[in-house]
Amino acid sequence: MSGHSKWSTIKRKKAKVDAQRGKIFTKLAKEIIVAARQGGGGDPEANMRLKNAIAKAKEANLPNDNIQRAIQKGAGELDGVNYEEIIYEGYGPGGTAVMLDIMTDNRNRTAAEIRHCFSRFGGNLGETGCVSWMFDTNGLVIVEKAANPGLDADEFLLLALDAGAVDVREEDDSLEVITEQAQLSQVLDVLEVEGIKVSHSSIAKIPNNTVSLSGEQAEQIMKLMDALEDHDDVQDVYANCQFEEE
Repeated sequence: MSGHSKWSTIKRKKAKVDAQRGKIFTKLAKEIIVAARQGGGGDPEANMRLKNAIAKAKEANLPNDNIQRAIQKGAGELDGVNYEEIIYEGYGPGGTAVMLDIMTDNRNRTAAEIRHCFSRFGGNLGETGCVSWMFDTNGLVIVEKAANPGLDADEFLLLALDAGAVDVREEDDSLEVITEQAQLSQVLDVLEVEGIKVSHSSIAKIPNNTVSLSGEQAEQIMKLMDALEDHDDVQDVYANCQFEEE
């Protein structure tokens, strides 16, 4: 068990959900639409990307009616906007590598606005491939220890590996399971059968190494990430930074 914790960043994002529920719901619905359109249709059992998108939406309490409408739009049963998927890469304060998952109906507008966000908070938008080599795209499952009292870390490690995980990372307050993308659903099913409460699951870009930031640089990168996450066309923000306790 080793690696860099994602849970503190995810908890920070979760704390913003209530304050920005409408915007979060819109992004989740957009993800379902694209998953249904491009991932293989509106049946989540035959479309793994859609199944993962629905699970993420339910985790954030997106109403079932919204989920069904988004599936119908993606499947062509209802009219909907055609979104283009783009990955942007750039650099933040302290040499931090930043990657963005974008869904947009206007590439030129989005590029200009994202470039402005980077420059405003001490970063710059880079060329395709400039930082993507620092990240792997995997399934990520967070199991919070407080939600699973009595859970034995060693037994959990064996269970997760038997279920198809490629790594388990133990942190102070969580166990973080890394899977291949195609194995995420299988691992979640096994954990559910075993009665283990999952705090978060997603397909995520996980950094191979991290940069430790503190003081002004930490404040700047957090402001940059907040601004990027608030942008309507940004689905997810990933950075290879971790913060000092202060």
